[in-house]
Amino acid sequence: MSVLQSILDGVALGAVYALVAVGLALVFGVMRLINFAHGELITAGGYTLALTAAFPRVASVTITVLVCIAVALLMERLAFRPLRNASPTTTLVATFAVAFALQGVWLIAFGPEGRTADVLASLNRRAIEGDLDVRWITLAMLGVGGLLLGGTALLLGRTTIGLQMRAAAADFRAARLLGVRADTVISFAFVLAGLLAAAVAILLTAQRPLVTPTFGLEVTILGLVGVVVGGIDRIGTATLGGFAIGFLTSVLGDALPADERVFLPSFVFLLVIVVLLLRPTGLFAPPGKSAVERV
Repeated sequence: MSVLQSILDGVALGAVYALVAVGLALVFGVMRLINFAHGELITAGGYTLALTAAFPRVASVTITVLVCIAVALLMERLAFRPLRNASPTTTLVATFAVAFALQGVWLIAFGPEGRTADVLASLNRRAIEGDLDVRWITLAMLGVGGLLLGGTALLLGRTTIGLQMRAAAADFRAARLLGVRADTVISFAFVLAGLLAAAVAILLTAQRPLVTPTFGLEVTILGLVGVVVGGIDRIGTATLGGFAIGFLTSVLGDALPADERVFLPSFVFLLVIVVLLLRPTGLFAPPGKSAVERV
C-alpha cells in the first residue's frame, strides 16, 4: 500500500475518532463525567440501522439519529441526573454500570453474532479510479467529520447555548448564579453527544456492516485514549487527540504485517503511555497553562 493511500485512510479514520472524542469531551466539560457508556449510543445507532435496513435510506438514517439522541437523553435523565451531586467515583462507576447493562440488552435482544447493517454498503464502492483506492466512505468520513466538527465549534462559539456550555465548563457554580440553567445545558450536551454518536455509527457501519454488542465500546475506548492524549480539558485538544489516535491506528494497521496486526492495540497504548509520561497534561495542551475554558 502506498504512503499516500495510508495517509488518506488515516485522515478519514482520524475524523471519525475525533467525533467520538468531541462527544466525550462535551459531556466531560459540563459534568466532569467521563462517560464510558458513550459507546452504547454508537451501538444503538448500529442496531437501529440494521433493524431499519428495509426502509428508504433517508428514513433509516433519520431514525438512527433520533434513536441515538433519545437514548442519550434517557441515559442522562434516568442514570446521571439523580447522581449529579454524588462523588466522582460514584458517577464513574455508574457509567460503567450503564454501559454493561446496555451491552447485556444488546446481547439478549440480538445475540452474540450480531446483525448486519448494510443500509449504506454502496459507499464502499470506488469513487475515484486510479492508483489510489478512494472509496465513497472515505470521502464521507472526511466530509461528515469536517462538517460536524466545524459545526460544533461554531455552535459553541457563536450561539447562546454554546456560550452557556462554555461558561458552565469554566465554572458551573458561577454560571448557575449568572442564570445558566444546569438541566438545559447538560441535556443539550447529551443531545450533541447523541448526534455525534449517530454520525459515527452510520460511518462505521458503512465501512464494516457487522454490528455486535461491543461495536461501540471498541471505538470509544480508543476515542477516550485520544481525548486523554490530546488534553481532556479543551474541545480543541480533545479533537486533535482523537484525530491523532485514529490516524495512528490506521497507519500502524497498514504498516504492520498481517500476522502482527493483532498487536496493534498494544503498540497504540504503548505510545500513549510514552506521551503521558512526557506530557501528562496532554500532547496538544498549551505548556505551562492550566485549562480555564474547557469547552
